[in-house]
Amino acid sequence: MPNVAIVGRPNVGKSALFNRLIGRKIAIVHDQPGITRDRISATCDRGTRPFLLSDTGGIFGGGETELRTQVHRAADEALQQSDLLLFVVDAKEGLSPIDKEIARAVRKSQKPVILVVNKIDTEKHETLAAEFASLGFKSTVSISAEHGRGISDLLDAIDRLLPSSGNSGVVSRNSLEIAILGRPNVGKSSLINSIVQNDRVIVSELAGTTRDAIDVVFEHHGRTFVFIDTAGIRRHGRQSASVEVFSAMRAERSVRRADLCVLIVDATAGVTAQDKRIAGLIQSARKPAIVILNKWDLVKPERDQKATLARMVALARERIFFLDYAPVLITSSLTGEHVNKLFGLIDKVQRASRQRIGTGVLNRLLRQAFAANPPAPIRSRRLKLFYAAQSKGEETQLLAPPEFVLFVNDPRLLNQTYQRYLEARIRETQPFPGLPIILTLRRREQTPKRTSRTG
Repeated sequence: MPNVAIVGRPNVGKSALFNRLIGRKIAIVHDQPGITRDRISATCDRGTRPFLLSDTGGIFGGGETELRTQVHRAADEALQQSDLLLFVVDAKEGLSPIDKEIARAVRKSQKPVILVVNKIDTEKHETLAAEFASLGFKSTVSISAEHGRGISDLLDAIDRLLPSSGNSGVVSRNSLEIAILGRPNVGKSSLINSIVQNDRVIVSELAGTTRDAIDVVFEHHGRTFVFIDTAGIRRHGRQSASVEVFSAMRAERSVRRADLCVLIVDATAGVTAQDKRIAGLIQSARKPAIVILNKWDLVKPERDQKATLARMVALARERIFFLDYAPVLITSSLTGEHVNKLFGLIDKVQRASRQRIGTGVLNRLLRQAFAANPPAPIRSRRLKLFYAAQSKGEETQLLAPPEFVLFVNDPRLLNQTYQRYLEARIRETQPFPGLPIILTLRRREQTPKRTSRTG
């Protein structure tokens, strides 16, 4: 699939154009320059041929001083890896010295370039595009990313310049989407970079570096994974800017989108209240999960490492008891220690999602559970189980949690405590590591026993 990169100085509308071409709001759009720092990618299928579209951070400016080098490097990497460049300029602000500098950089790349003159909102703004003719690009399209004006012309121009084949792999429908979640600065981006062995995501000690949810496509042993690097989720009271609020919303949306959630915890700090809140988001969404205790290099003792590992895992499970189904892995994204074990855990969770409990076995174990510990009555009524079966699930899901349908007298009579008890009894037969157990209750009236008439 061909790769198309959007480049330009900060705040010219690159993210707005990215969202317009993709057809949904992925990149954060904000008036503050430098909001997009990482390279965000998604498939655009609005033209005659699909292509991978990348939105880069603003080149030659934007962002905090310590991040500018990394932002520039990420944008430069996009220039090198792309098959076609969309060079975006701001018609209302006019031609700037930075635009001229970027023009020289994109010409030096020797890639096909479309000059995209943005913010031509109405016909009376058309004359503003003439100023950019001095840049000397053959292909120029005037658009308004905000209002959608000229987008069809831009797609036609892209289609004409796309190569017959690109240097980017296709993200197939068989790709497992994995959300990397956690508080700011726990090592989410570092972990992804350690996995892909590349500075694909910008890493900085400055908390909140990642603001968008960024898709990183990676192939491992013939399988394609999409790692979603999310913004660090802070407590609502500590979200100091609207951009951080948007970032948290994107992260929470990534939880719902993902096939599997990986919660990163800082091993030096242990499980905090905010870690528990993020774990709660995963639990509420009923998503498969893995917990990673990162920064092992900072807590690794010289002796009794196995005992330390076991103690850290036990403490994490105790603190996140409601996510007890999630395997716990201890890693160091800095040194790469134990990072590759993540793929073994992912395989383990995916294999478990294909496990089934026979209907006969399931009904026997649930009846035994009811007999050993009957549910407490609610308003003089007690939950009764008539029949249970494991749902087949959707064939399109790559990693579906096990769902059990219980036919009962009244679903309202099941409280949370008894539900966890039933889930625990099911796990005694089949552990389902990494997977939440979903109990779906349906009402069924008890069939009255037939009595024979005499006389």
